Amino acid sequence: MSAQGTEQPEHDVVVIGGSGVDTVVRVGSLPVPLADSVGVPPITEWPGHTGGNVALGCRALGLGVKFLDFIGDDGPGRQVRERLAAGDVDFAPLISPAGTRRAVNLVDETGRRMSFYDARDSADLRMPSDFYLPHLRRARHVHLSIMDFARHLYDDIAELGVPVSTDLHDWDGVDDYHREFALRSDVVFLSAANAGARIAAVMREILREGRAEAVVATAGAGGSYLMTRDGGRTPRPVPAVAPPAPVVDSNGAGDAYVCGFLYGRLAGRSAEDCARLGAVAGAYACTGRGGSSALIGPSDLAAAQV
Repeated sequence: MSAQGTEQPEHDVVVIGGSGVDTVVRVGSLPVPLADSVGVPPITEWPGHTGGNVALGCRALGLGVKFLDFIGDDGPGRQVRERLAAGDVDFAPLISPAGTRRAVNLVDETGRRMSFYDARDSADLRMPSDFYLPHLRRARHVHLSIMDFARHLYDDIAELGVPVSTDLHDWDGVDDYHREFALRSDVVFLSAANAGARIAAVMREILREGRAEAVVATAGAGGSYLMTRDGGRTPRPVPAVAPPAPVVDSNGAGDAYVCGFLYGRLAGRSAEDCARLGAVAGAYACTGRGGSSALIGPSDLAAAQV
């Protein structure tokens, strides 16, 4: 019997880890020319980060979301709490003595970004099992951010039999830090940016060596690529979708793609349909400032007629 047993799942998605606050600096172009001082438009701050964005995006699509993470007892932590509350996300935080994670994002006029990420978490940080297990037992799906503490939940997730996804972001297929996440997840997302021409080989390796049913590589305006365990050895291209308004900021587009994909998967759609829904959600996210300011709802996603 599945470890969910006779309990009725009450969370469509449990998101683990990955909250924080972005400081956004808008620049004319990337890379920024070397100079002692550069004038920029008003600098803004946006709570979100990958886990927060996925939690907010899934909730905007009408899914029941539980979000578990560490934050600091600090100003950025309060920003995270307020943004998640405004987005109707059920957030259960633990306090980290290291403080809330931060990032500084340089965003150019086309919406491209370069991020400087301050992970903060100590190497010995662990989430107590008596904190997360009651929520995992009531989950239809778990999404793990690539926080180091999150990797220690895989054994319990496997024992419970709950499907799990992760986003490897810009993994090059070589760095060992990401490998456990890649090989122990049922659905794996990553950016094609760092792997370059090797992306197909990286996707095949994840399917061959791990447990993934589907691997998705996103390529921004170039669309995305899908491989499934039963779908051959060549990544299938998924065309990009034209945003419904001018592109303002690509920060959070990959997280929105994940939300669209998971929405389709939880509705029983095919992997191809899920990838198309992800493309629609990702394009929509590019039309707002900050990773969680343009969240697509179920009616707009349905209007895409995927």
